[in-house]
Amino acid sequence: MTDADAVRRVGLALPRAYEAEVRGRSKLRVKQIVFVALSRDERDMGFGFPRAERDGLVASDPDTFYLPGQADLRYQWVCAHLDLLDDDEMRELVVDAWRMCTPQMLHDLPDLPPPTARAWDLIEQQRWHDVRPMLHPCLRFDDGDLSLRGRNQVLDHLRGRPTPKPPTGTEIRDGQVYRWRR
Repeated sequence: MTDADAVRRVGLALPRAYEAEVRGRSKLRVKQIVFVALSRDERDMGFGFPRAERDGLVASDPDTFYLPGQADLRYQWVCAHLDLLDDDEMRELVVDAWRMCTPQMLHDLPDLPPPTARAWDLIEQQRWHDVRPMLHPCLRFDDGDLSLRGRNQVLDHLRGRPTPKPPTGTEIRDGQVYRWRR
């Protein structure tokens, strides 16, 4: 069983996500796109879900999932009763809804360890001062043919370039982010 506060914790931890209140209802957004909306009483949640698959989701567990009202059927949207969802299933639904409205380069972030995801979120926001203490002093970073060592060199390089995709070889040890070659 999950609740609206757990939905907020998961949704607001995702890059670019923020909460807005619209006509008494909390909505989680990326820019202007709503990916999760809570009912006024916060017992139900609506979330982005591929239109082609939503009938199958509802049919798999009709006690938990239901389609939105007739006026909202044109959207890629499904609704669920929060008291019938466990935390893991809720997290998967919220993250997948968020992925529907973000660039693909961000899609792996929720699956990375929390400090790594936070570091990449700060890099994307270009908050260099905040990301510096999260990086190991001897960090190694590869960008195409360029290989850098040390967090100062890496941060100087990243400041002048488009945000790179998070690496696949990342590890957290003693609160520090380590990157290795594959």
